[in-house]
Amino acid sequence: VQLQASGGGLVQAGGSLRLSCAGSLSTGTNYIVGWFRQAPGKEREFVAAINWSGSTYMTNSVEGRFTISRDNAKNTVYLQMNSLKPEDTAVYYCAARNTASRRTVPTQNFRDYRYWGQGTQVTVSS
Repeated sequence: VQLQASGGGLVQAGGSLRLSCAGSLSTGTNYIVGWFRQAPGKEREFVAAINWSGSTYMTNSVEGRFTISRDNAKNTVYLQMNSLKPEDTAVYYCAARNTASRRTVPTQNFRDYRYWGQGTQVTVSS
């Protein structure tokens, strides 16, 4: 499985960005795809995830501002980020893990994800 994250950049506070995670995910296997972020000097943290049935999960700090979605035809997962804040500044990574069920609730522990993209920098200026 290969994942390619893109869409990061520099934006002013209150602005928006859309991150994309293009993956070579087999249609015969269930996956959870998640977004994590890591700011300098901090541990990698969970941002959002979507399971194979389409249920989405967000961390509290981005609830109402970020949306995760999936385009099956393009094999791509998106993270739409609105009302960005300086504290959202980080390298954003997409990750995936196999699951037995389409409805498995995503774990928020980055160590549980096997496949990782290369990361894309998001910088929000105040």
